[in-house]
Amino acid sequence: MPTSLSPSSRVVVSRDQVSTNLSGEEVILSVKDGVYFGLDPVGARIWALLQERRTLDDVADAVAAEYEVDRARALADLLALAAELLDAGLIEVVPEPAR
Repeated sequence: MPTSLSPSSRVVVSRDQVSTNLSGEEVILSVKDGVYFGLDPVGARIWALLQERRTLDDVADAVAAEYEVDRARALADLLALAAELLDAGLIEVVPEPAR
């Protein structure tokens, strides 16, 4: 069953990838299938934010503030990017921490 994403989804980059920043852009290699994925500078910033277990809401807040973009637009674009990264196995949805 595919995992669905929502603003409250907490995600983290997968262990099955390697990535590097080249001149402000992120290049990611899926270790599982050998496919490369490239991110522009805004995507690279999002990738950096996903290095920690953050909700997509938190990431959208940071992107909206840093790039002075409408928050609703930032969230919509982020959800689309996160879905692509999830489908490629580059991020994982993690359970909420126990309270």
